[in-house]
Amino acid sequence: MFKTNGEMKKDFYEILGIDRNATAEQIKKAYRKKAIEFHPDKNPGNKEAEENFKTAAEAYEVLSDADKKARYDQYGHAAFNGGGGGGGGFNGGGMNMDDIFSQFGDIFGGGGGFGGFSGFGGGGGQRRVKGSNLRIKVKLTLEEVANGVEKKVKVKRKIQAAGVSFKTCSTCNGAGQVMKVTNTILGRMQTASTCHTCGGSGQIIDSKPNNADAQGMVMEDETVSIKIPAGVADGMQLKVSGKGNDAPGNNSVAGDLIVAIEEIEHETLKREGENLHLDLYISVAEAALGTSRDIDTVTGKVRIKLEEGIQSGKILRLKGKGIPSLNSYGAGDLLVHVNVWTPKTLSKEQRQFFEKSLTDDNFIPHPEKTDKSFFEKVKDMFS
Repeated sequence: MFKTNGEMKKDFYEILGIDRNATAEQIKKAYRKKAIEFHPDKNPGNKEAEENFKTAAEAYEVLSDADKKARYDQYGHAAFNGGGGGGGGFNGGGMNMDDIFSQFGDIFGGGGGFGGFSGFGGGGGQRRVKGSNLRIKVKLTLEEVANGVEKKVKVKRKIQAAGVSFKTCSTCNGAGQVMKVTNTILGRMQTASTCHTCGGSGQIIDSKPNNADAQGMVMEDETVSIKIPAGVADGMQLKVSGKGNDAPGNNSVAGDLIVAIEEIEHETLKREGENLHLDLYISVAEAALGTSRDIDTVTGKVRIKLEEGIQSGKILRLKGKGIPSLNSYGAGDLLVHVNVWTPKTLSKEQRQFFEKSLTDDNFIPHPEKTDKSFFEKVKDMFS
């Protein structure tokens, strides 16, 4: 189980009844089995079956895509938890029946006698054709990653031209698919395939304005607002539904805008998952006498106190000053690595001071048992 937006979400592998090493073919077979079991035509009016049908499609959408599967295996549902208006990396709970049949209709109609159900729309009519997705990159500073941000981007997308009209496709008579009956040793098997004339929309162009292309489309610039939640990572993808290209036809739906996150490297802070690291350099005098320093965090400057006699390699942990968890489980920490800076050149007076210090017992290293070694500190960081 995974927790997303306060709700427990079932593991995708568990939904399809497969293990994490399942092949692409095994994933497809498992989904087809679930889709047949919970298909709306076999379970009319059964809301639970309909939800199971959608959940199985959601799982298949991710696990059938190598990139999405890899991210899911690493981050779980958090990899696609877009939050707000940004959406996630997949349709998720927002998938409707038209989207499912549009995206995965080949699973049902690709042979094996599943064509006996009433079309891809759950009712025997035209299926809704979805337009192509658009992809953009959005660069974020570490502060924007940590605090969340709303970005406005200009997108060039295809939309249906004003004044375009459509008529019923004569090849499929508006069904969006053509049926084929084949005689096999098991009997007559009925299969369906997308109509090559209308592309599955059930409609073809009747008339269009001069500024439109062959599909009745025109290019338009649109400013899209993207709400990016706190805690995203470099390489993650968010989705803004319906902001991709339109598809031709009165029964079509627009594709999605896929937003790839790219982190801008911070000048002083280094990210490691939800934790941040900062190298803080101090002088020998500051290490001996103690000092206070203002340091960078993702929420602004904070002042920290360094006690006198602090050792090089000391790690100070500022709890909750790292990157928030995408699953709303709090935030990581900021680890301040103290480095004592040794001067490379010395004046005559400085050299004399350090030469005298060589025989001063107070300057001879006397590590205490409570002083951890470098390897112990590294071990603590990863435990």
